[in-house]
Amino acid sequence: MLRRWTLTILMATCGVLVLVAQLAAGLPVVGGVELLIFLALALLLSPRAFPRSMDAAEAQRASAADGRPIVYWRPGCRYCLQLRFSLGRLARRAHWVDIWRDPAGAAAVRAVADGNETVPTVVLGGRAVVNPDRAWFREQLRSF
Repeated sequence: MLRRWTLTILMATCGVLVLVAQLAAGLPVVGGVELLIFLALALLLSPRAFPRSMDAAEAQRASAADGRPIVYWRPGCRYCLQLRFSLGRLARRAHWVDIWRDPAGAAAVRAVADGNETVPTVVLGGRAVVNPDRAWFREQLRSF
């Protein structure tokens, strides 16, 4: 559980340390602005930036029932962030699996990515695509 939040905690801690240093230097406004920047980074790197995550078995059952794609991701992955934010509200149309929270999800990714935990990995209609083209995936999600 802590592993998923490590980058978030690190960014928030750095922000507080920078604020304290700027306050000691007599620059409270600069410190406050820098703290806000670090807190924004902490939010972006947190699991909260993604739709609710589910375990791999639950996602596979749901996908079999409704046909929607499964996206395997992990916190702090810049490619996952790029995919997530390029989708906007369409991201809610997919089932999201955090591979750091679910070992079965990590195993599913390794099975299709030559033993690597390369994310994002999208499974759509039984076909797995590692690091999919964002425009292609957006178009796929529009049909759901």
